[in-house]
Parts: sequence; structure tokens; C-alpha cells
Amino acid sequence: MPAAGRPMIAFIQWLQSTPLSLSVRRIGWLIPMMQTLHILANGLVLSAIIMIDLRVWRRSGAEPLADRVRRLLPWLWGALGVLTVTGLVLVLGTPRRTLLDPTFQVKMLIMLVAIVATLALTAMLRRVAPERVAAGRMAGIFASVAGAATLLLWLGATIAGRGRWIANVIG
Repeated sequence: MPAAGRPMIAFIQWLQSTPLSLSVRRIGWLIPMMQTLHILANGLVLSAIIMIDLRVWRRSGAEPLADRVRRLLPWLWGALGVLTVTGLVLVLGTPRRTLLDPTFQVKMLIMLVAIVATLALTAMLRRVAPERVAAGRMAGIFASVAGAATLLLWLGATIAGRGRWIANVIG
């Protein structure tokens, strides 16, 4: 084992021995429930991003952009909170397998970038006058690109997560 990996192994051993981790592993219904909530929250994040992006891209004009953003952001951030809590519980259930998995590490990196991109997109949409975005001006072009990048990042995190799930079921 390289010296760089020793602190991670020590952390995983400590985490596995905590009462919380032991409890998560002992409660048979907890992991399936957390997986279900995790998947539903992921769907909610993607749905909110898509609905905001469709308005930014002028493919959906049922309501003003500012209203749509204001309506969907609480759902987006709430779902992200659920993703965080359920993800932590899932890690507690299998710390060694999860934390040492390179796919999981890539997923976490993509998620970090996706969160930053989502914060940037929402800040941009709040700062820029919605009529400028809707009119297709330069601000609208930047918002469109930021929306597409954010969506691609969240899709990447989702695919990385599903790849891990499939690998765990098969292997």
C-alpha cells in the first residue's frame, strides 16, 4: 500500500467501526430505502435543471424565467440536501467498497463541479435581467451555455452513479 493511501485506509477502518456505521449495516431495510430516496432526489435535481434550462433555451414559455427559477430552486436545493444525507448513509453502510472505488471518486468530483456550476447558473439568472435572457442577447447565450454545461455535469454524475450501482449488482 502506498503511503498516500494509508490515511484513507485508517479513516475507513475508523468509519466502519463507528456505532452509526454498524447501525446502518444492521438495519436491513435502511439501505434499500436510502437508495430509493437517493434515486428519487437525483431525478428531482435533473428535472429542476431541465425545466430551468428549457425556459432559458426558450423552449418553454409558460411562465417568466424569474418565476420559474424562484419556483424550482427550493426543490433543487432540497433534493440536493436529500442526496447528501442519503449518500452519507449509503457510504456509512459500505465505507470500504464505496470510498476506495475510483468510480465513486470521479462521481464526487463531477458532483462538486456540478454544484459549483449550478450555483453559478442560478447567480447568473438572478443577476441578469430575465428579459435579456429571453431575448437571446449575449446574457442569454451565456445562460444557455451555462445551463447546458450544468445539465451535462448532473447527467455525468448520474451516469457515474448508475455505473457504480450496476457494477455492485453484477460484481
